[in-house]
Amino acid sequence: MASAVIDVHAHVVFEALNGSAGHYGPEAGIDEQGARFFRIGGYTMKPISYDGTVFTDLDLRISHLDRLGIDIQVLSPNPLTFLHGIEPAIATDFCHQHNQLMADTVAAAPDRLVGLAALPMQDVSAACEELEHAVSALGLKGAMIGTDIPQGFACQSLDSLYQKLTDLDVPLFVHASSTDGVGGLKDDRLSQHNLSLSLGYAQEETLAVAQLLLGGALDRHPTLDVCVSHGGGAAAFLAEKMDQLAQVDPAASESVKRNGFGHELQNLWFDTHVKGEVAAAALRHYAHEDKLVLGTNLGGFDTPEALSADATRLSQNARRLLRLP
Repeated sequence: MASAVIDVHAHVVFEALNGSAGHYGPEAGIDEQGARFFRIGGYTMKPISYDGTVFTDLDLRISHLDRLGIDIQVLSPNPLTFLHGIEPAIATDFCHQHNQLMADTVAAAPDRLVGLAALPMQDVSAACEELEHAVSALGLKGAMIGTDIPQGFACQSLDSLYQKLTDLDVPLFVHASSTDGVGGLKDDRLSQHNLSLSLGYAQEETLAVAQLLLGGALDRHPTLDVCVSHGGGAAAFLAEKMDQLAQVDPAASESVKRNGFGHELQNLWFDTHVKGEVAAAALRHYAHEDKLVLGTNLGGFDTPEALSADATRLSQNARRLLRLP
């Protein structure tokens, strides 16, 4: 289906993984007040239940895809379970189990779903091995990691993973993280009013974009495709300020100094899952039109009621990003 509509931003929850990271969880249950919760390490989200939702019910998911007119959906890890802060061995085992479940789920509807791998980013060597297995043996189409990786995106210790992604010819998706799997929110001020999902996510995504571009990761790996969630947070809004600061920053990448931060944003991919005309206009002002892809966060509170008018064109970009035939 050359004109198929492709949604790249949709998460899946595997209930079979509950308890598989030891005392870090994941744990789902009902508290003493009767509220359903989901816990990872010291972070608990409530009221929330994934049971009987699109996150766990494949038939229900497919029915929603049909309702929205989505032909193919990319399934990615639950952002609460990136677990980038826990012991490497536990994280590696968790990701291995996760990726097998992802492959099994995709295999149940291969004409409608493709999957992304989870990676244990606290051990880059293990992440490379798991990526190789997930792509070569399981048929997953890339990987999604959290913004809270311990090294930061510009660290040269990640070069082996970036090279592995390039060698396997698969993209890296980056999504905001709320918790490292050990403690709670990094900033307790974000605990009220769901600010962790608005200000917190935007801060995380903007920081990831800044690290990638200012730190020169794409200078070292020019063919690497990285797609950042939610339009890259506030990166487009802050592009001119970033550029101004880069001119007096001796550590800024040569590409940003030479071409400007706004121009270098065109080297990254972004999903268009942002809210409001102003945010969308800022993203489209800076991002390359051929590197924007459709995202819905299907099942989330912010799932759109209808797809954007340019869903088909965005899906053509997604086909290239995912290397779909």
